[in-house]
Amino acid sequence: MLTILGFAMIATFLVLIMLKKMSPIAALVLIPALFCVFVGKGAKLGDYVIDGVTSLAPTAAMLMFAIVYFGVMIDVGLFDPVVRGILKFCKADPLRIVIGTALLAAIVSLDGDGSTTFMITVSAMYPLYKRLKMSLVVMTGVAAMANGVMNTLPWGGPTARAATALKLDASDIFVPMIPALAVGLLFVFVLSYVLGRRERARLGVLTLDEVLVEDVEEKETETVLVGAGGSAGTGQGKAPVRTGGSGSGTDADARDDGADEDEDEDEDDGFQGLDPHRATLRPRLYWFNALLTVALLTAMIMEYLPIPVLFLIGAALALTVNFPHIPDQKARLAAHADNVLNVSGMVFAAAVFTGVLQGTGMVDHMARWMVDVVPEGMGPHMALVTGVLSLPLTYFMSNDGFYFGVLPVLAEAGAAHGVTPLEMARASLVGQPLHMSSPLVPAVYVLVGMAKVEFGDHTRFVVKWAACTCLAILGAGILFGII
Repeated sequence: MLTILGFAMIATFLVLIMLKKMSPIAALVLIPALFCVFVGKGAKLGDYVIDGVTSLAPTAAMLMFAIVYFGVMIDVGLFDPVVRGILKFCKADPLRIVIGTALLAAIVSLDGDGSTTFMITVSAMYPLYKRLKMSLVVMTGVAAMANGVMNTLPWGGPTARAATALKLDASDIFVPMIPALAVGLLFVFVLSYVLGRRERARLGVLTLDEVLVEDVEEKETETVLVGAGGSAGTGQGKAPVRTGGSGSGTDADARDDGADEDEDEDEDDGFQGLDPHRATLRPRLYWFNALLTVALLTAMIMEYLPIPVLFLIGAALALTVNFPHIPDQKARLAAHADNVLNVSGMVFAAAVFTGVLQGTGMVDHMARWMVDVVPEGMGPHMALVTGVLSLPLTYFMSNDGFYFGVLPVLAEAGAAHGVTPLEMARASLVGQPLHMSSPLVPAVYVLVGMAKVEFGDHTRFVVKWAACTCLAILGAGILFGII
C-alpha cells in the first residue's frame, strides 16, 4: 500500500507542476501533507517537516547568499570587461563568434541563474549574429549547453537539489565531479568550434563596415533589458556586411591596426551586454571584487570552510565594501530578493516532500519494489542507470520532480546493491545540458524569446548535441572513477 501511495504522490506532484496547475513550492508542501494524512500519519507531519528543515537549512543558506554575492558582482561590473573582451575577440568571424558565445555563457553562468546568463549572453551576441546573418539557433543551442554544464555548480540548483533530496553535502557531490564536468565543457567548446567552422564555410569571413556603427548610433535598434538594469542594442535594420573571401581567417586579420582599434571601440559602444553607465558600477573596486571571487571559489574547491559559510562571508564583504551606505545595501538586497525568495523557498518547501517521503516509509517500500524490478545484473550499475535515465527524465520533467521525486527512490535501490548515495547524486547531474532546453525550464523561453527563435527550431537543433554532451560527461565520470 505504501508503495502505491508513494508512486501516486510523486505522479500527482509531477502532473500538477508539469501542467502548471500548481507552483513547485505549493506542490512540494500541499501534496505530501495530503498524502501524509492518507497514510494515517498526519499527526507526525510536524516532526517530519522540522527534521527536514533542520537538515536543509545549510543548503538554503548557501543558495541565498550565493545569489546575493553573484548578483552584486554583476551589479558592480565584475563581468563587464569579460563581455567587452569576448566581443573584441569575436570581431566579425563566425567561428570566433560561436566560440565566444559558449565562453560568455559559461562565465556568466557563475551566478547560478539561467535567466540572467541568457539575458546577458543574448544581449551581447545577438547583434553580431543578426547583422552577419548567422544562424540564431546556433547561438541559443551553444548558450543553453554551456549553461547546462555550468548549472551543476553547487549554487546553480541541481547539485543543491540532489544534496537536499539525499541529505548530502553539496561540495561532496560537486568537487569530485569537476573533471567530468570539465570534459563536458570542453566538448561544448569543441562543438562550438565545429559549428563555427560550418557557419564560416557558409558565410565566409565577414567584416562590419562603418554603416553598422552609424545604424546603431541612429538607434535602429531595440532595447533589451538585462539583469542589472542595463540595455543592449539589437539591430533591426538591413545588414551592412560584406563577405571577406573564401572563409580563411587571414582576411579579417589583415586589416589596418588603427581601423581595428576604432572599430573595436565603436563595437564596444554599440554592443554592450550591460549598461556601461549604470549607477551600481564600482570600477575602482574591480580588482578587489575579482580577487574576492577567485579567493571564494578557491576556498570552496579546497573546502577550507563549508560552502554556506563561504558565501555568507563573501556576500557580507561584497555588500559592505562596494556599498558602504546602508540604503544602498538595502537596495541591492531588494533587487535580488525575488531570486533569493524563490530558490530558498523551494528548498524549505522540499523539506515537507522529502520528510514525508522518508518519514512515512514510502521511499523504503518503493525502493524495495524497484530493487525487485531491476535485473540482478544491473543492480551494481545503478549509478550508470541513473546517469542514462537522467537524460530523458530531466528533459520531460522539472528538476524538482526528478531530484525530489525520482532520485531518492533510485538511491535507495542503488544502496541495496552497494552503490553509495554520493555516486547516485553525481550520476544524476549528467542530464543537465539537455535539461536546460526542456520546455519545463522557464529560462529557455527567455533565451529563445530574446533571440527571436522558434522553440521548435531550437529543440530540433539542440537535442542531439546536448545529449552528446551529457554522454561525454557520463563517459568521463565512469573513466575517472567518479560515477
